[in-house]
This record gives sequence, structure tokens and C-alpha cells, in this order.
Amino acid sequence: MTTSQPILGAILAGGAASRFGSDKALALFEGRPLIDHVAQALADQAGAVIVVGRTHGTLTSVADRPAPGLGPLGALAGALAWARNHGFAAVLSAPCDVPLLPADLARRLAGEGPAYVEGLPVVGHWPSSLADHLQDWLAADQPRAVRRWAAAVGARAVTLDHLPTNVNTRADLDTLRR
Repeated sequence: MTTSQPILGAILAGGAASRFGSDKALALFEGRPLIDHVAQALADQAGAVIVVGRTHGTLTSVADRPAPGLGPLGALAGALAWARNHGFAAVLSAPCDVPLLPADLARRLAGEGPAYVEGLPVVGHWPSSLADHLQDWLAADQPRAVRRWAAAVGARAVTLDHLPTNVNTRADLDTLRR
């Protein structure tokens, strides 16, 4: 996707995967790691794709902000700061464990201000102008729930016809494979 104000695809991938029992980003689905499915889905809808919280292949790696261990909001803070500093108008975020993102996700979430997928708030469209707000939120030790921060910035919850599967456990992956 090429626009005058490009979107940055950001894979949030710094979690411990404790419920999964191993590195779920590299778990195979249809012969490829979960993270590769997410990277492809974002690449089809964004000007560039980064991975936050880890390294993976040739993707640009970005650190969580202000430090690791802050969950998805720390990863999103890293992505927003990187996007703002590199000329991207917005971030299309998705975790590394949601391999079946809609092909029109960016279009569905686009509009005035931030938006996220109802039921899966880590999947969202966030203006890069929110970088400082999120950094301040985390510095003030506010709740680290994405939904709480999204409410604070007036994000719209967008309902999809089908909520993409979030692979948190091996049972989730087995269900997805079926």
C-alpha cells in the first residue's frame, strides 16, 4: 500500500508465551511460522513492517518503550515512536499470534482517530501522533491494558464479522489447524 501518509505495520512479539510453552511466534501453521503469516498480512496493507520486542528474519527490529516487560502497550509505544520518527502517519498493529488477519483490516480500521478490533484490542490502527501520549501513560504507571489506554485516547471499537483466532495455547493452534 503506497500513500502520501504511509501506514507502518507493527508485529507485537515480545511476550513470554508462558501459556504456549515455547516460542509461539515460530510455531508452524500451514507450514510457516505464525509470525510470517502476520508479517505477510501487514505487508499487504502497509508501507513497511517492523517487529517489536524481538528479532525475526530481515524485519527491522524495534525495542519496547520505555523498557521490555510492559506487555503490548510497551510494544505499541515502541512502534508508535518508531513510526513517528520515520515519517509514518499511523501504525497498524497485530500480535505475532494472530495469523489470519483480514485482507482489508487497514481499510476497516481507518478513519478519524485511533481504532481497534473489538474483542482483540491489540489489533488496531493508531495515529503515530499518539506516541508521546502512550509514553506518558506508561511513565505515569497507568493500567497496562490496551483497552484502558484505547478508551483514554477515544479509540473506536470496530466489530469484525469474524474475530481472528488468537493463538495463546497449543490447543488454540490445534483448533486453528482444523
